[in-house]
Amino acid sequence: MRAHDILNNPFLNKGTAFTMEERQELGLIGILPPHVQTIEEQAEQTYQHYLMKPNDLEKRHFLMEIFNTNRTLFYYLFNQHIVEFNPIVYDPIIADTIENYSHLFVDTQYAAYLDINHPENIAETLKNAAGDRKIRLIVVTDAEGILGIGDWGTQGVDISVGKLMIYTAAAGIDPASVLPIVIDAGTSRNELLEDPLYLGNHQERLYGDQYYDFIDQFVTTAEEMFPKLYLHWEDFGRSNAATILDKYKKSIPTFNDDIQGTGIVVLGGVFGALDITGDKLTDQVYLCYGGGSAGAGIASRVHAEMVSEGLSEEEAYQHFFMMDKQGLLFDDMTDLTPAQKPFAKKHADFVNVGDMTNLLHVVKTVKPTILVGTSTDAGAFTKEVVEAMCDNTERPVIFPISNPTKKLEATAEQVIEWSEGKAFVATGVPSGTVQYKGVDYQIGQANNALIYPGLGLGMLASEASLLTDEMIGAAAHSLSGMVDLNQPGAPVLPPFQYVADVSIKVAEAVAKMAQKQGLAQAEETDMSKAVQDLKWYPEY
Repeated sequence: MRAHDILNNPFLNKGTAFTMEERQELGLIGILPPHVQTIEEQAEQTYQHYLMKPNDLEKRHFLMEIFNTNRTLFYYLFNQHIVEFNPIVYDPIIADTIENYSHLFVDTQYAAYLDINHPENIAETLKNAAGDRKIRLIVVTDAEGILGIGDWGTQGVDISVGKLMIYTAAAGIDPASVLPIVIDAGTSRNELLEDPLYLGNHQERLYGDQYYDFIDQFVTTAEEMFPKLYLHWEDFGRSNAATILDKYKKSIPTFNDDIQGTGIVVLGGVFGALDITGDKLTDQVYLCYGGGSAGAGIASRVHAEMVSEGLSEEEAYQHFFMMDKQGLLFDDMTDLTPAQKPFAKKHADFVNVGDMTNLLHVVKTVKPTILVGTSTDAGAFTKEVVEAMCDNTERPVIFPISNPTKKLEATAEQVIEWSEGKAFVATGVPSGTVQYKGVDYQIGQANNALIYPGLGLGMLASEASLLTDEMIGAAAHSLSGMVDLNQPGAPVLPPFQYVADVSIKVAEAVAKMAQKQGLAQAEETDMSKAVQDLKWYPEY
């Protein structure tokens, strides 16, 4: 490769940082300005351009231009401004670009687009997208269940791209070793089907045998082509997400962020709260408000931890209640998902069943000490609900973690004020410090990015053959001890600004547990060294 081939390859391009010797060798003399810049100079120049953009959406478009032309510069800059850039390149601004993807389409960003109508093209598609790169990590979505905005068909590829950006920025996973994928299985969104500019299949979303056969062929092909692959599922619909994960998690190293990732970080936040109160997890009562893939996945993770702390499965389920669009879930409902069924209750256990569609009534009846919202039901956690939680326990855990911001069940400021500072709060979107009665309350973000990058790094470094519940538990426990819990107003989760340090700690915990369970296949036996050796740094 020479000259423009190199300048057009984002994994190789250095732009004005190519030295004179490199320019001579690669045929770049005369097609770059004469001055050779350092990466520090490039980053400062790029950041100043970024600051000139009039709004967040324009800032994201600008950063994507850098991403598409020079991965090293992009991640060097991202590492310098990770707190500032994270909501720009991913959530919540990414929702705007997903919704307008077909109309703004410019570059494929080295993504793979799999068409459910052409399973015969899976191998060729993966080969074309990967080129000669050794792929270790795939993030794949079918974009049916993008949190907060729903089904966006092939436009959801941006979710896979954005997720992998965080993997690299937070945990240092080599961007040349990753591949974003979207499976276009159609869409149920009429505005896309009726839009002549929509770039996906103009057909209703497919379900059933044809869908699952395609998924199986994709998994088999990807595993054969990339023998050290870690497969990450993202934003699949509630009817498919758990089914897919359950099918493959005992045979390949795989992970569903919506089901497992959110559960890990919420469990870590619960541990942070209990570290302050000294209470036991097995004494808590958990109310899930929003029983989709994320809500049920979080509840399952906390349930598994209660079992690991000594309760039987049935005893642990008695500590859980789940609400969805129907209200409190009961076992005779015909539309329960497999993930919801274990948490459904019996009508006979409640006197006023008809009132159990109302959140406030449920809170007063079942008396939860932990309330987690994944409903996207904006404003559902009212002042009365928060006050009722405080009647149940001196220090309630209240996590409104829906996103984007407009979908929050309550803001952090509202929960702190209505609970008179008693509640432990984490939100699903970045929240500023809340000042209340002379105390600065730092609000932890129940951000999966605190977990999944380090989890992936630990899996890749150890070359673990499976991701187990014990490894997931180790990841959740590793979040503790990273904040000063004696400080008034301390967050229950580490602030996102420390995500790089958090990711290393998570990676080491996961890799060491993989080794303890006999699942690590890496030649390096020192797991801390294996993690450090694998970490990629954005430098020329």
